[in-house]
Amino acid sequence: MYNHPSQFEPLLPRDSQADHVLAMSHDLRTEAARLTGACQNGVSQELARLLRSMNSYYSNKIEGEHTRPLEIEQALRLDFSADAEKARLQRLAVAHIATEQWLYEQPVSLVEAYSAEFLCRIHRHLFGQLKDADRVVRLHDANGAVTEEMIVLPGEIRTREVRVKNHVAPAAAALPAMLERWSKVYGGVRRGELQIVAAAAAHHRLVWIHPFLDGNGRASRLHSLAVLGALELTGGLWSPLRGLARQAERYSERLGNADMARMGDLDGRGQLSERMLLEWIEFFIGVCLDQVRFMSQMLNLREMQNRLGALLAHEEHVVKRGLRMEALRPLHYLFATQGEISRGDFASMTGLGERTATTLIGKLLDTGLLRSDSPRGQVRFGIPLDALRFLFPSLWPEAEADAAAAR
Repeated sequence: MYNHPSQFEPLLPRDSQADHVLAMSHDLRTEAARLTGACQNGVSQELARLLRSMNSYYSNKIEGEHTRPLEIEQALRLDFSADAEKARLQRLAVAHIATEQWLYEQPVSLVEAYSAEFLCRIHRHLFGQLKDADRVVRLHDANGAVTEEMIVLPGEIRTREVRVKNHVAPAAAALPAMLERWSKVYGGVRRGELQIVAAAAAHHRLVWIHPFLDGNGRASRLHSLAVLGALELTGGLWSPLRGLARQAERYSERLGNADMARMGDLDGRGQLSERMLLEWIEFFIGVCLDQVRFMSQMLNLREMQNRLGALLAHEEHVVKRGLRMEALRPLHYLFATQGEISRGDFASMTGLGERTATTLIGKLLDTGLLRSDSPRGQVRFGIPLDALRFLFPSLWPEAEADAAAAR
């Protein structure tokens, strides 16, 4: 059993081996900055709201405990299933969304993000929202048989030994020293691309430490979101969680490979494999790059104009919902140029008469394509689930499927 911080070295690859992942990190920083600069605040807020639900779905799906996107939307309206297990999963989904929003609204410095105390706060915020019955964890023996049921204590470092598949987690007594080493190394890396390499490496090493009795995967992924936010890379516009879930088998495989012991004199200087750590870092940063590039395409202004036009021209929206092509110009304006405008300005941009424009605005609010904080307040661009197939195709296919089934 692991009982000393030296046993999970190296925490970072040697400079001589890191050229490729540092180059990938440079590309990620450049492309993420370009994406953030291209998106307006109003759209950013609505997209961040959507992505929080998507992240909750995908992070819980990785753990085999997800609920359907439509059921998440219902839970956010406090409409929980009569089925006890579905309701439990809905509560877990809502808790994940609330914790990500909490992280987004109170950003931290990079040094603070890597503190053990902040990590415990993430776990406490996530699981502290749940009742005892929702925090029951079943412990298994080497053969997979249930040996005990326990209640996870929010934010509490585990005090007992655990095994996760083939990985025997470090001894509970060693966790404070291991977390201190983890915090010192990753919170102290030099500024620049190495901080992104460190974010990737820290994710694996945190999962490897397994500091909590349960919820380590979810807490680690939320922690990675917080670190990427502290590095000013995401802006709430993209998330690696979607990419990790869409490659769940490779995600699990790469994490497992990075647990491997050092393989010969050319494989670094620590007890764990530097080669496999680099493989993991390359995978993680590659997922991030893929998600940034996908969202850059989705937020392209000309392509969004075409997608909005297709949505407004679709028979379902014209006949059943009373939408009109005259909404294209002001909707695209909201998306492209600023967060909110008055209802009067929106109506003027349609070119319609006052009464017809007012009716159209009401229908756009009903469909969720427009959002407002009050009955007469300013309006902003909205992203309802049933418009995803037009506005952001393939972003969240399961939500598209749910919306289609509900029509």
